[in-house]
Amino acid sequence: MRKGHVQEPAWSRRPLALPHNQLLDALVNADRKRILPDLELVALPAGVVLYESGDTLAHVYFPTDAIISLLYTTTRGECSEIGLVGNEGLVGISLFMGGDSTPSHGVVQTSGYAYRLKAQLLKKEFNRCTALQNLLLRYIQSVLVQMAQIAVCNRHHTVDQQLCRWLLLNLDRLPGNEVAVTQELIATRLGVRREGVTCAARKLQAAGVIEYKRGHIIVLDRPRLERLCCDCYEAMKHEGQWLYEEAEAC
Repeated sequence: MRKGHVQEPAWSRRPLALPHNQLLDALVNADRKRILPDLELVALPAGVVLYESGDTLAHVYFPTDAIISLLYTTTRGECSEIGLVGNEGLVGISLFMGGDSTPSHGVVQTSGYAYRLKAQLLKKEFNRCTALQNLLLRYIQSVLVQMAQIAVCNRHHTVDQQLCRWLLLNLDRLPGNEVAVTQELIATRLGVRREGVTCAARKLQAAGVIEYKRGHIIVLDRPRLERLCCDCYEAMKHEGQWLYEEAEAC
């Protein structure tokens, strides 16, 4: 992982014309119009650290096609993934939870783009606008459900099931059926031994569920992948659907 500045393409202040972010799309028109002029479209290269534990949040990010991994590292240096954020949400929820810093750190897992907004601007809108506040609070609830479900999954389910769940969560945030990732990175995210991930991946490949090439996993049979997964994935998926169904109803 490397800490660095995100890249700003020449068209970084272009309006929402590229792949959308669902959370931004769910805003009522008046709220969207107020923050639209301040949104910057920025490139997020894989491996860049958006923030580290204890950092003061200067910006929040609304990914479009990038995926951000939320990680927690112990004092001994042990690391585990506690959440994923893609085009369904935003990175920086601690801004609305009583502090400007965060106990985790955010790393770009899959390169892509995101809309960046100054943290204090969004916090100001959060405090003044009931509709925006309600939407973001519902989103925070969905993130907390995801974190709790991942904790349960990592504690009680097999590496095989955890790998299935991890792949499905990534696929939900990607346009295709291919995940660019190494087995070593998956092991780090799950907090397990690489050998366990290798064994689980071989089983899925032998069953015709995935095809693994160096640095890439192609999902060939998603329905079967879902059947092999534990119920944690379905619980997280349901929470996300509920969030945006509620937003549409409002």
